[in-house]
Amino acid sequence: MTSSPGITGFGAYIPRLRLERAAIVAATSWADPALRSHGRGERSICDWDEDSVTMAVEAARDCLADTDRTRIRQLIHASTSAPFADRQSSALVAAAIGLPDDVVTLDVAQSQRAGTSALIAALRMGLDAQGDALVVAADHRRTVPGSARELLYGDGAAALTVGTGPAIARLLGWKSRSHDFVDHYRRGLDGTDHDWEERWVRDEGYLKLVPPVLTELLGLLGVAPGTISHFILPSIYGRVREAVARQVGIAEAAVRDNLVGRCGETGTAHALLMLVAALEQAKPGDRILVAGFGQGVDAILLEATEALTVLPPRLGVAGHLLRRTAERSYTKFQSFNQHIQMHWGSRAEVDRKTAISAAYRNREMLAMVGGRCSRCGTVQFPRSNFCVNPDCLAEHSQEPYGLAESSGRIASVTSDWLALSKHPPQRYGMIAFKEGAKLMMQITSDGDREPQVGMDVRLRFRIKEIDPMREYQSYFWKAGLDLPPQET
Repeated sequence: MTSSPGITGFGAYIPRLRLERAAIVAATSWADPALRSHGRGERSICDWDEDSVTMAVEAARDCLADTDRTRIRQLIHASTSAPFADRQSSALVAAAIGLPDDVVTLDVAQSQRAGTSALIAALRMGLDAQGDALVVAADHRRTVPGSARELLYGDGAAALTVGTGPAIARLLGWKSRSHDFVDHYRRGLDGTDHDWEERWVRDEGYLKLVPPVLTELLGLLGVAPGTISHFILPSIYGRVREAVARQVGIAEAAVRDNLVGRCGETGTAHALLMLVAALEQAKPGDRILVAGFGQGVDAILLEATEALTVLPPRLGVAGHLLRRTAERSYTKFQSFNQHIQMHWGSRAEVDRKTAISAAYRNREMLAMVGGRCSRCGTVQFPRSNFCVNPDCLAEHSQEPYGLAESSGRIASVTSDWLALSKHPPQRYGMIAFKEGAKLMMQITSDGDREPQVGMDVRLRFRIKEIDPMREYQSYFWKAGLDLPPQET
């Protein structure tokens, strides 16, 4: 175990769309009336063009808003729902957020504690003072229609930076144990979970495997359980967290809200998402105990520091929970998850082959890197051999200029019901960036909010197209309405 480095920053992403559980119950409880017991609250859902990669990118952007990205020397991506079985998600995330080519990338998967295991791996690295690690965890799990998990799951992502700089939460210690205990399983990336009996999972799993690891860690560190301020343990089963806390001697008041009522359980991301929520409320000196469960147990003990009080603001969990749009269509949700195939007409019959070689040659565009003329200062996208300013037209004057974190306004907009969109209508328009660059872009769907000329936008990393013939999907940036967080 080691007491250094620590957590230096955090971020989160929860999709704006929130499906009311009452809509799921109304559509499915005819087959299982017991589902009505889970009918309160809402769960977060990905739009058709979101997945574990796009959510990881957005969480990373939230985390790195005030960070020099050249300091990131390693990126670890944790997920059990990565879009590719043989394509590294962490490399894709690194490219999208513009990390340098020499960053070390690693994917962690195949367990619900992949997020906590990734965090332990980063904390153990003992990185030198010249660089930090970025840990991102995200899950977009598909569920069997009419199952309890369909109601209790949610989509989301969390990100943490780990380094030897001023830590907002220093590591006191960690402990990990491996057990091939099967509470549920999924064979393929496109499959759905198979459950085991709830009482078995609770009594033989959580209540027998988790408390000994927590007790051993606290004993080794000489920390009294009653001094824990925040206890984090993701679980979709009622009162499990409280029962574990009681066995260990942790006060029930320290047990953190599992967020299931407001966004659902987000898989590998959930322990880190709950940690971000705890850090948003923690005070210097608070001790935070994080547990991850899945084919074993991870336990991490952290202590908040004074640096937390001066951390620049970010949306985090609290902001994203307020940034929401209610969704009541169960059919739309099933279409987004490809459980039902909608009829899109002849517009969907074109070949959508991605030119992978061209995408690689123009890979700086994936990070939304344009050009800035060194002579006149004109910003343009994409970067080219000539300045687009008619009064300049300088040749080979373009310096790289990132636009992903820029903002802009809608200069023109079209809503097209004839173009193919999995969430019609297809919206696109001319986006005028604050630096002066203009670009025709797709505009993301946002519930019933209709984009209008003059509205503020920020860029969102999304799936651009899906090629079902070759099982490939491409990614790019779209304009999203920059609306203030609010309860709706």
